[in-house]
Amino acid sequence: MTQLYPRRWWALGALAVSLLTIGLDLTVLNVAVPTLAVDLGATTTQLQWFGNAYTLALAALLLPAGLLGDRFGPKKLLVGALAVFGLASLWCAYAGSPGELIAARVGLGVGAAFLIPLSMSLLNILFPPEERAKALTTWVMATFVGIPLGPLLGGWLLDHFAWGSVFLINVPLAAIGVAAVLFLVPVTPGSGRGGIDFVGIALSAAGLVSLTYGFVYAGEHGWADPVTYGLIALGAALLAVFCWAQTRVTAPLTDLALFREPRFVWGAVLATMASFALMGLLFVLPQLFQAVQGADALQTGLRLLPLIGGMLVAAKVAERLVAAAGVRVVVTGGFVLLAAGLAGGSATSPSDGYGVTVAWESVIGLGTGCTLPPLMSMAMGALTEGRSGAGSALIQVLRQVGGTIGVAVLGTVLNGVYRDGVAVTGLPAPVADAVRGSASAAVAVAEKLHLPALADSARAAFTDGMGATLWVCAGLGLAGALLALLFLPGRAAAGTQPRESEHDVVAS
Repeated sequence: MTQLYPRRWWALGALAVSLLTIGLDLTVLNVAVPTLAVDLGATTTQLQWFGNAYTLALAALLLPAGLLGDRFGPKKLLVGALAVFGLASLWCAYAGSPGELIAARVGLGVGAAFLIPLSMSLLNILFPPEERAKALTTWVMATFVGIPLGPLLGGWLLDHFAWGSVFLINVPLAAIGVAAVLFLVPVTPGSGRGGIDFVGIALSAAGLVSLTYGFVYAGEHGWADPVTYGLIALGAALLAVFCWAQTRVTAPLTDLALFREPRFVWGAVLATMASFALMGLLFVLPQLFQAVQGADALQTGLRLLPLIGGMLVAAKVAERLVAAAGVRVVVTGGFVLLAAGLAGGSATSPSDGYGVTVAWESVIGLGTGCTLPPLMSMAMGALTEGRSGAGSALIQVLRQVGGTIGVAVLGTVLNGVYRDGVAVTGLPAPVADAVRGSASAAVAVAEKLHLPALADSARAAFTDGMGATLWVCAGLGLAGALLALLFLPGRAAAGTQPRESEHDVVAS
């Protein structure tokens, strides 16, 4: 059996601090986009690539990162990932051109691609089965707490300092993470077995990048563009070849046998569905707060706190409920809560104040807290130490691609309803195009031209589009509840049975 590491909770705290940088980076860029457009002279395409560069680097390297963690041990790679993330953040802060910032954002994606799965894989190594659910809940919450902090810190920094300051906030966190991992995370020997599947790395990276960018492209250019279908088809074909090739190599990049393990499959699939719904919410909420309710970036961050608060409360309660009632009951109930909150949000009207939003936003947070941590704990419970990195990376790939697809599909729903509903009759063509682009742009145009009726129309059209988007997410939540009820185990909580480990933990 694994010798329990006495500083394991301190080590988890170190990882949690490091993971704050991931959540921060997801939202802080959105706050800085208008300033970057002016100060760097960035075009709309370049602004889009500030986000795309990070997303695509992350998609390309998640699977190789997991494999390398299993082969060589995660500690040194985690230190390297944090160092890369910190240095790339410094580069972002002082980038002198859009192209330089895009390159630096690739560096951030490389660091995150190693940091996310390797930190998750350590939970299987450091914690015994009876503590693993609590540890994973802490890990999940650490990745989400940074989301509202991004607008809060970013908004304040942009009011007082240059735009580079929104990236500099990552640097001290990364430095603390490096020191904490060095002194608190133990050395865990890797398997050291087998060669490296370079063909598999190339196929998986090309396939995931093509598939991910295909859906990103769809969100930007629409589904009628043939490039969209070409990218998605190419990505699917490359991934099919990758899966075929994995069954014929002696040292595969990922263990496809995991897909024969029901706990892993349903944990990963249902966690991806929950992430899809949550990404839909995070896509529309900032726009609701800013375009309809008139909040600024700082206020937007504050208004996201009930969502995170609900997740924190529910995740803590869910730990005990899983032990008492089983993962099936808790996750099914969580999906029902998620669907109910999303359905409530779909009824939002332009005249509703923030008090109404708090109610359904909090319910969604409660539902998410009852679904994501138990599901990811169940999936991780199916992994032995020797494949923790690869398995963790596979879970994150599914969530990453699922989230990207979610934003593309839900963005299409939102934009379609919004464009059909906003009134542009009588407006010059360039102005009408700007109004159709987004509700925020429409409100800005309406204020500049002193057209309050146009602002009202844009707000009404946006809430109609948001309602349609949230109904799609609510339907996904109900589907998740049904699948959980049918396929998840009962009171014998999945992933909590002890198992023999492959390596002893060695204190650093």
